[in-house]
Amino acid sequence: SWVVIIGGTIIYAIAALGLNLLLGYSGLISLGTAGFMGLGAYISAYLTGDLGLPWEVGILAAIIIPVVFGLLIGLASLRMEGLYLGIVTLCVSEVLRKTFDELEPITGGFSGKGAEYPTLLGNIVLNQKQTYVLLVVALVLLMMLTHNLTNGQLGRALHAMRGSQVAAQAMGVSLLKYRLIAFSLATAYASLAGALYVHFIKFVYPSTWTLPVSLTILAIIVVGGMRSLYGTFLGAVIVYALPDLLLKRIPVIGDINGLSYVFSGVLIIVVILFYPGGVINIFRDIKKLFVKGSKKEGEA
Repeated sequence: SWVVIIGGTIIYAIAALGLNLLLGYSGLISLGTAGFMGLGAYISAYLTGDLGLPWEVGILAAIIIPVVFGLLIGLASLRMEGLYLGIVTLCVSEVLRKTFDELEPITGGFSGKGAEYPTLLGNIVLNQKQTYVLLVVALVLLMMLTHNLTNGQLGRALHAMRGSQVAAQAMGVSLLKYRLIAFSLATAYASLAGALYVHFIKFVYPSTWTLPVSLTILAIIVVGGMRSLYGTFLGAVIVYALPDLLLKRIPVIGDINGLSYVFSGVLIIVVILFYPGGVINIFRDIKKLFVKGSKKEGEA
């Protein structure tokens, strides 16, 4: 079962990377991540299962089609900020979820939609563990891509937007261009995560893509650390995997249904109180303690 848990953690981390680009770097909020994950999942499942198209085509379509919606939201974001933008993205997500319920010929409706493990290059059929390796490779590649994007011109422009939009425009940063890019990237990451989800879990329901999923992904980047690649993955481990991997195995806590998630919630609150910049900063403080201890030994 640990393969499924860690695989799910990786999928959530991929979606959180996109949201971190949007919220952490550009300062734009979105509560519609779950809807775009579901859209990517259903598109890939329908194209590969019902139409028999290659897996690579299904994944590509599962990214491109949701990105169109992301571009539209990016255009709308020019006229709204903060909470209002969050509400709009939440509404889009709920519209998508309701569409998943009603569009039964494509999504299977309330009964859900099945999919198979990926078939690469038309004849390499993967099993569960091989699909897990594919998820690991996808996460590593996306972390490398995100690192390059955020340390280049795009990252500087997004930082400027987050600090002050007026100052960013004065420096020649196009708000339209970079908002569209930010929403497109966040949507692409989320839809890719959804497509990988359906081919790893092999089934998806409309009820999967609800507001709690979007809030979980938001909690991942808040707990792990804004604008931190390693913090995003660490946040996914703490928020998503910790209850199943550790807390449920502790006597008493694991015996009472749901109690492990209560302790997980308390842990998240503690982290936010003492490390508002993200739990990734714990390693920085540990390093400082070691440096301070080494200096004291040298003086002695």
